[in-house]
This record gives sequence, structure tokens and C-alpha cells, in this order.
Amino acid sequence: MNFEENNTDQINAARARICDYYTRLNEFFLKRSDLLKLMMVAAAAQEPMLFIGRPGTAKSLLVSVFCQGLGMKQDDYFEYMLTKFTEPSEIMGPVDINELKGGRYLRKVAGHLPTAKIAFLDEIFKANSAILNVLLTVINERKYYQEGKPLPVPLVCMFAASNEIPDFGEFDALKDRFIIKAETLPVRDSCFHELIRTGISFESRVHNREKPWKSDCTLDDFVLVHDYVVSTVLPAAVQRDDRVILGDERVTTAFKAIISVLADELKVEITDRKLIKLYKLIMTQAFIFNGGNVTREELKILCYCGNNFSDVRKIKDYIEERLANLD
Repeated sequence: MNFEENNTDQINAARARICDYYTRLNEFFLKRSDLLKLMMVAAAAQEPMLFIGRPGTAKSLLVSVFCQGLGMKQDDYFEYMLTKFTEPSEIMGPVDINELKGGRYLRKVAGHLPTAKIAFLDEIFKANSAILNVLLTVINERKYYQEGKPLPVPLVCMFAASNEIPDFGEFDALKDRFIIKAETLPVRDSCFHELIRTGISFESRVHNREKPWKSDCTLDDFVLVHDYVVSTVLPAAVQRDDRVILGDERVTTAFKAIISVLADELKVEITDRKLIKLYKLIMTQAFIFNGGNVTREELKILCYCGNNFSDVRKIKDYIEERLANLD
């Protein structure tokens, strides 16, 4: 999509609605501001996001309310909990028996992943190899196959959740697709009474069929921002001198140094694809929340780039300490 100068107001209005939506959702979740911001950035960058945490830490609730607030239609949102027995038909749609009788192997995809704009897959690492192959194609290439022919999917963002990140090599490709892996920690110990009050208030609103998190923001705003960032912001940014590819020399130096430490000292796998995606996510967050200026707040995205559960915490500790010294 090409953008003219007279589209500036439209882009800025979409950014403002996304920021307002982030603020609105923050009013209804306790200690989830970082996760909510990551969700906004993931949706705008159209990159998948993985929640890691024990049951009862609001993983599915975050995604459900996020979609409700955007006013998404039921067919635009697909949610499913995977098990090792889940079959492709449960995700991609059942085989059309009438078509099969005529010799065509087609799926009824309506209401399943191929027609979803937002998807949430719980326990994603319990997927078997048949499901994994399908997911990799959908996430990375935004397509699925009917009778050997690739067909596009309208997926804007995939959210997923897991209690853990397995070390099995079978899942390496899938883990690498989820650049953002964020831990959902319980807040009981630090916010005992506030947690009870917030939780009961939330349940009361649901019982009364209230959705005060409903916003003027829609998924189209995220799509508009994504198209602008990819077609205009990023191409212009990478034309800068190497020293300021993030717009500021100190921030760019810190970014490169942190990546080197993660890869060489902390032994976190940073593939070429991951590096490109991290740059895209950082620039997207800066565009939405900081007028395009990259600061240490944007570099915090690097906290979530680990591939294994042990990476998640050690990366976060290191990067937070490193960025604390970046004025």
C-alpha cells in the first residue's frame, strides 16, 4: 500500500486509537501493562506472541478481552486448546464429505484457523507433527493448502500459550517463529487484596454482560499501522547510517551490544530471521507509542526473545540491568 502525505492524519488517528485502547485495557488488568503493550505491538507488527505461565495467570483472558474490545466478529477469532491427539481437521476444518464423494479433498474452513484474523492456540507445544507443519505454513507464509493449491489466510496475529517451553528439537522451528515469548507471572503475593477486588469486579461485569473495555479502536487500525510501518517507516529507517539505524547512536550501539552478549555469552540463539523481526518489533513499538523515537523502553522487547524457558528469566535480568544504565 502506498501512502501519500494526506494520509498522515489517518495514520495518526489510528495510532491514537491504539494507544487509547492500551490505556483502557490497563484499567481492567492488574500488573499486565507490559504484556498488553507487547500485544499491541505484536498485532501491529503482525508477528506471533507466546504467553508462558501456569494456569490461572490470565493468558486466555488477555486475548479474549483484547478481541472483544476491538469488536471482532465471532468468525474472525479462532481459539482452541491443543492436545497430542488434536487432528488437523480440528484446526483447519473438517473434510467436506460432499466434495470428497466427487473426488475432491477440500476442507470446510469457515470458523476455523484459515478464516481467522486473530487466533489463540492454548498449549501449543502439545501439537503433533501434522499440526506443526500446518501452523508453520500459516504463521510464516499466511497460507494453507487445498488440494495442493496455496490459499491466503487473513491472519493478522496469532497468540499462543503454554505452561512451559519444551527443549525438544522438534519444536525449534515453531519456537523461532514466536519472537516474543512473555512470562505471565501470578500477582497474588504482591497484590493480594487488589487482586481479589479486581477479579470480583471483572466477574461482576461479565455476569452483567458489560464490556467497558469496548473501544473505538478496531483491528483495521492495527492493519493500517502495519501497512504504513512496513511500506514507509522501515524502508526509510534502514537507509540511515549504520551507527544510527535505530535513530540514535547510543541506542543503536546498545542494541548491537546486547544482541552480541545474548548470542555469544548467554548462548541465546539469535537467528538472522529473529534479528530482522526484533528490529521490526522495536521500530513498530517506537512508532505507535513514542512518535518513532527508539528509547530504552523499546529495547526492552529484547527481554522476550529467548527460545527456552531458562532463557526467559536470565535474558530479562541481564537486559533490565543493562538498560538501567542507558540514559
